[in-house]
Amino acid sequence: MKKNNIKQVLSNLNKYVKPHRTAFILSIVFDLAAIILNMIIPVFSGYAIDAMVTTGAVEIVRLIECLVTIGVLAVGSTIFDWLGNYNMNILTYKTGQSLRSAIYEKLNYVPIKFIDNNSHGDIMNTMINDVENVTDGFLAGFKSVVCGIFQILTVMVIMFILKWQLALVVIFVAPLSLVFAILLTRKSKKLYRDRVQIQGNLSGYAEEMITNMKIIKAFNNETEKVGDFEEYNQKLGKSSEKALFYSYLAHPASRLFNGILYAAVVGMGAYMATQGQIKIGRISSFLSFSENYTAPFNDITSIFADLNVAIASADRVFSLINEEKEIDDSALPEMKKCNGEVSLKDVAFSYAPSFKLIENLNLEVKNGQRIAIVGPTGCGKSTIINLLMRFYDVNSGSIKVSGKDIRKVKRKSFRKFYGMVLQESWLYNASVRDNVAYGKPDATMDEIVEACKLANAHAFIEKLPNGYDTIITERGDNISAGQKQLLCIARIMLLKPPMVILDEATSNIDTRTEMKIQEAFNVMMEGKTCFIVAHRLSTIMNADVILVMNKGNIVEKGKHKELLEKKGFYYELFNSQFGN
Repeated sequence: MKKNNIKQVLSNLNKYVKPHRTAFILSIVFDLAAIILNMIIPVFSGYAIDAMVTTGAVEIVRLIECLVTIGVLAVGSTIFDWLGNYNMNILTYKTGQSLRSAIYEKLNYVPIKFIDNNSHGDIMNTMINDVENVTDGFLAGFKSVVCGIFQILTVMVIMFILKWQLALVVIFVAPLSLVFAILLTRKSKKLYRDRVQIQGNLSGYAEEMITNMKIIKAFNNETEKVGDFEEYNQKLGKSSEKALFYSYLAHPASRLFNGILYAAVVGMGAYMATQGQIKIGRISSFLSFSENYTAPFNDITSIFADLNVAIASADRVFSLINEEKEIDDSALPEMKKCNGEVSLKDVAFSYAPSFKLIENLNLEVKNGQRIAIVGPTGCGKSTIINLLMRFYDVNSGSIKVSGKDIRKVKRKSFRKFYGMVLQESWLYNASVRDNVAYGKPDATMDEIVEACKLANAHAFIEKLPNGYDTIITERGDNISAGQKQLLCIARIMLLKPPMVILDEATSNIDTRTEMKIQEAFNVMMEGKTCFIVAHRLSTIMNADVILVMNKGNIVEKGKHKELLEKKGFYYELFNSQFGN
């Protein structure tokens, strides 16, 4: 993953902050106003002390005036401080919202290869935790720096006006804590980057294990997986411990320098008071100003830890946002008609250059043919489907649909002519009706019911608590695996596309239901081109052409009976399932 420097990060972040700059400006303005009011308070508190320690009498009127002024200033400062924090929260939430939207939009347009090659849990961690780290670390941190610098300058001016000798003591001693913090930050920066990466790995592992908890329990593997998680957790804990040790050492160190500064102001102020050069109240004001002067340094050193996390998270966030999209095809023409003819000519493809998979694949499919693709695991069956749908592009050769190279037309325009039912059924958290109509949202209820009847799903749907209005839970866990597959098949029944891809479409359905589904398929596929990937050879005996694949090549081609008579590779596959 490409690393970004702070300048690049700020430039990228500015694109998402700019639409909400009004909230940012208001936040800064209100905070500066609060600082000004808050900085005036020590001046009047000093006057109040001098009004009480005047020799021989207490100046009641002056004391009351000072106390009233302090109260007004405190109330005003509190209101402005609240308004500043309110607008900053609006800015961080809106910016985070924009970043997450950008990430989600990008995920819909990156190549499938990116999704296949990256941990889903790690991507989710970037979308949620890393975005929050960026907004909190940079936006809130930037505001703290701006306001801190303004407060330092304001206090400097006031102190020089009151007593320049004491002002010099404060100005020269206080920055030492910042220098110390910068040295510590350099040490902790790499540690925080490592911590963020380990946190992403932990999220990815947790997402994978939770998703497959049934399999883990089925194999009694709970103890081992708990141990593996604990190993990841320990790495995260150790990494965090090292990073936090160096980062948060800056804050107590700055407090030490503050104590030294406080003692220096008291000592020099006491000496000047004995010489009649300064009043007691003014010394009290300077003590308050010394705290107000050093507080921004403390705040700045404190945000270094958050800033380090933000920089590490920003690398991940903007690397994902800047990930290359699929090749832009907006200038290509649309494919408006499809006659169901498919041609693969000299196709070669591999997922990795060092591992060859499909080479010199040639295939001519006529309209209405049912093409079955069989072979051992890893031979390239599902890869052909990925190429037909252009989830992956061929390395060489060409794939044509209705005589047009699929790389020379818009993806959406030719994908709409396909209907797919995959081995892993997918349903989302919505009603049964919405799930069936996923590919045709404007379908009428009659069309949906008819499709479900053809898919043999209508009977079980009516038995659900709310029928077609029953809400499917996340991942469809409130219905069986076979029922989920039936709903996915109903989607295709509703769409009635000219070409259909069935990738182990009936793998989760019992034999009796499968026979009914096959009958429905026979009606639906009449006159349509169909590609059937199957391990269960009983499902493809009636295919027009059976392609037998091995190691990425078509080793045999023909009808079921013809291939058996050849007594070749298909014959061996068939006998391995059904015997001689």
